[in-house]
Amino acid sequence: MLGKKSIRINGADCGVEALILGAITSIGGFLFGYDTGQISGMLLFRDFKDRFGQVETPEGRDFQPIIQSLLVSLMSIGTLFGALGASYTADWWGRRKSLTFGVGIFIIGNIIQISAMNHWVHMMMGRFVAGLGVGNLSVGVPMFQSECSPREIRGAVVASYQLMITFGILVANLVNYGVREIEDQSASWRIVIGLGIAFSLPLGLGILLVPESPRWLAARSRWDEARISLARLRGMKNNPQHQLVEDDMVEMKGILEKERAVGVGSWAECFVPRSNGVPKQVYRTILGISLHFLQQWTGVNYFFYYGATIFESAGIEDPIQTQLILGAVNVACTFYGLYVVERYGRRWPLIIGGIWQAAWLAVFASMGTALDPENNRTSGILMIVSAAMFIASFAATWGPICWVVIGETFPLRTRAKQASLATAGNWLGNFMISFLTPLATDGIGYAYGFVFVATNIAGVLLVYFFLYESVSLSLENVDTMYSEPSLKPWTSKKWMPPGYTTRMKRDEDFFHHDRARHASGVDDLDDRTTAVPSGRPSRAVDEEKKADSVSGLGATESREERVNRAV
Repeated sequence: MLGKKSIRINGADCGVEALILGAITSIGGFLFGYDTGQISGMLLFRDFKDRFGQVETPEGRDFQPIIQSLLVSLMSIGTLFGALGASYTADWWGRRKSLTFGVGIFIIGNIIQISAMNHWVHMMMGRFVAGLGVGNLSVGVPMFQSECSPREIRGAVVASYQLMITFGILVANLVNYGVREIEDQSASWRIVIGLGIAFSLPLGLGILLVPESPRWLAARSRWDEARISLARLRGMKNNPQHQLVEDDMVEMKGILEKERAVGVGSWAECFVPRSNGVPKQVYRTILGISLHFLQQWTGVNYFFYYGATIFESAGIEDPIQTQLILGAVNVACTFYGLYVVERYGRRWPLIIGGIWQAAWLAVFASMGTALDPENNRTSGILMIVSAAMFIASFAATWGPICWVVIGETFPLRTRAKQASLATAGNWLGNFMISFLTPLATDGIGYAYGFVFVATNIAGVLLVYFFLYESVSLSLENVDTMYSEPSLKPWTSKKWMPPGYTTRMKRDEDFFHHDRARHASGVDDLDDRTTAVPSGRPSRAVDEEKKADSVSGLGATESREERVNRAV
């Protein structure tokens, strides 16, 4: 049976179910990538253009730039709304059921697309609905993975989401390459879309077989279920009282009880500073949105949405084959990214990657502008090499690491809402790229690449001055790090959480003392504390406040001090 054995990975005890959870949830990234990659080739299929195009040409119909922009980009608007809605479904129904819901919406959207006959609006609305599902998954998957993965492998597990995005793009390119021989038939693009339904089923059904997020359960006072979930994820299903599980519970309880004591966060709280005991809450909201917006403005989907069209206009004989090569580079380098995120952390890979990407995009834009690639073979080849070098860096750094950051930066009090906002920022950037690219390419050609040079440099500056290094920290200790008033992002790698000799090694004496304290005090608090739908402080804290008013302490202590004493 699942959950009986523990496997040692990167110094951590991990259950088989934790690995299965990582694999199943990453299918959400595959669907994101597959949906991104499929449209690039479909825009070139003769039957697709004849059915949905507007402009008559000697070869047949083609798309007006504005219609092509809408057809591609409206999916991103759907994902933006899906990402915002995911915070509600993830909190109401739990992380697992929310993901199953997202898969269902994605399937409905694909069915609408397959049924389209001759109207581009029909196809566009199908992409919008499918986008709602992908947006839900793009929030739910990294959040669920972050909350369930042992901290020692959390970065690699969440980064696997980006790996599956790249794999989805590659598979879409392979399918497009395979059906191009029948591009005169509607089966060409309908097969591509229909396969997306088949690929989504293992996620929609398989997710119900793995443990629910222990942090989501604990936030609802379901401590026994949270303990069992943690034990299963550590491979200790038959020994939920194991010391390792106990240490995880103690570490989680301390922070969660404090966060529950001050209530459930609102949307306004993500943007308006408040004295609620949560450190740098608005700072982290803006950081998450900015980082994910700039991830899209690195320029990666300039190539993946319109790469085939770009390389066709550059005189490349087989643009779909070129897309296939870029997709393979993307997958191969993302495997290296799984190593990078745990070995080198979050900050420096993003900084070095951003500089590298800006340099190769400058080469790409300069060559395309100075020498017409349609009439200069050397220019065309160098542009392909530049695109491959750019994608190699993105796949190893900005691609996976931004998803890791979104999963571990936010406090539980508003995690679902802030993750939704950050992912919505990603999809807003995605929409702008997919909508503006045909228009910008039509107007300024390859000089559009210089815009991405500037945005990559902006991303480097954002990371250096504002992102804290969270490698190997538990989600609870990430909160503690952000609460240090004198700590700066560029010195944050040296910070150690209380009770640790290194970020990877606990001080056993400290945790032994904490376990003893919780055994005598926190268990009582568990019995007195209930999750309140309104988000009010728990009854235990209410009683503590009454006691304060009687003793006179309430007049001299801050709210945070009272909460700490109650916990």
